[in-house]
Amino acid sequence: MYTADPARPWAESVAVRGEQILAVGGRRELDDLRGPRTQVFDMEGSLLLPGFTESHIHFIELALRGTQLDVTGARSAAEVAESVRAYRELPENPGAANSGAWIRGGGWSVDRWTDAAAPHKALLDAVAPDLPVALDGKELHSLWLNSAALHRAGITAATGDVPGGVIDRDSTGEPTGILRDNAVTLAQRVYPPPELPQTMAAVRSSIPALWRTGIVAIHNANDTLDGLALRTYEGLHCRRELHVRVLQHIPAGNLAHARAIGLRSGLGDAWLRIGGIKMFADGALGSRTALMQQPYVGEPGHWGVATLDPEEMLEQALLASASGLSLTIHAIGDRANHDVLDVLAEVRLQETAHPLRRDEPLRHRIEHVQCIDFADLPRLAQLNIIGSVQPIHATSDMVMLDAHWGGERARRSYAFRSLLRSGARLVFGSDGPIEPHAPLAGIHAAVTRRRADGSPGAAGWQGQERVEVSDAIDAYTRWPAYAAREEDYRGSISPGKLADLVMLSRDIFTIDPMEILATQVEMTVIGGVVVWRRG
Repeated sequence: MYTADPARPWAESVAVRGEQILAVGGRRELDDLRGPRTQVFDMEGSLLLPGFTESHIHFIELALRGTQLDVTGARSAAEVAESVRAYRELPENPGAANSGAWIRGGGWSVDRWTDAAAPHKALLDAVAPDLPVALDGKELHSLWLNSAALHRAGITAATGDVPGGVIDRDSTGEPTGILRDNAVTLAQRVYPPPELPQTMAAVRSSIPALWRTGIVAIHNANDTLDGLALRTYEGLHCRRELHVRVLQHIPAGNLAHARAIGLRSGLGDAWLRIGGIKMFADGALGSRTALMQQPYVGEPGHWGVATLDPEEMLEQALLASASGLSLTIHAIGDRANHDVLDVLAEVRLQETAHPLRRDEPLRHRIEHVQCIDFADLPRLAQLNIIGSVQPIHATSDMVMLDAHWGGERARRSYAFRSLLRSGARLVFGSDGPIEPHAPLAGIHAAVTRRRADGSPGAAGWQGQERVEVSDAIDAYTRWPAYAAREEDYRGSISPGKLADLVMLSRDIFTIDPMEILATQVEMTVIGGVVVWRRG
């Protein structure tokens, strides 16, 4: 049993009474504790770990994806269009009978297509001329619309550019149907949002899928301005149906409201807590809007997009910090990470004058830290900033990253080992539904830097950034609890902490690292209750 507790990293057994861990030790030490009110878990032929925390997930979007059109498997723009045609003909599709309905879905990625044809509104018009269609890109930073949807959104050739966003246009200036980053809001404001009963039902039915991968807690990355995600989790919590622990971030657009009603990071209980104020410094690699210090390969003059001006970011960040709200800032490109670290340096400087902030620093974090200038790399540790990273992106994106950034920038991407060596704390996630929410897949990617088929070879992609198994487990257990200011009561197998546990079929410390992917989650325990058991 690996406990993730530095005071006692390894043990043979754990005794659980009620929702808490009673004792940790050897098998003989704990034998006398067995009884009707005390469970003792012995680890023979398996590995017990603290329950996993998924530290970056869009869980509402993931849950709703099961009710929408999923085109993740499409390998061309034509295949996406064919999926739309087939979907609209399903009897249960509201669009088949309701001309006002939208077809919503997503998962398309040009970089995974085998056909060079670009996504265009005309392809969707051919299969759905009368219904508005809006399909999210895989990276959730782009949106593909047909003409009907563009019309509903009021987007024409005369529509001006959006600060921090891109409306793709053809040679005549006509919109192609692709919106990127802040331009996506032009469509989001007009298509019907899901209703609270729908999101509650979708989340309720999706939680067991988390248990099957050993996940006991999530840090939910996004919310809407009307707080749909928070209202969803609150509704389930009030009904005692929120059977996964949630840290919910607040969108920057709601900062004034959060301050006005006195919200603070950490407010809540062991099931639902307030996280940080979520900001976006740039776009994404897949949409080629991540903000870089140098142009993209083969695209002179294209550095990506700053979705928030650094001065405005600093103003918002200082207001949040002064109100006791931590910062959760999305930054993909090396320029974006540099700008965010400059903002956070000023925030930390201002916090030194605040007695409470000085004695109990807010748990600020950067989401993704995908490409970072090595001159900036030590600054996360120096400023006590958490790096929230997604190991599975490294292996999923490696070909695309080499193509768009290449060379020296690839060596500075997903630099997990370098960040750890610099003293930074890392938390791991999947960015689901962008990638599968599977901690064992994330651990495998972090430890091997290889795909399931073994590519790109034994050394792994940028293999100098491989991490140890213990580091990867800590990034799914101990450090997420720290990031949420929960380290006093969860995140490790320690006496007095909540009994959140996951049992694996094999000891991933001793097997061939490539075999981590074949390891099964045998059992998931939340608060002393076995919520899932394989078989």
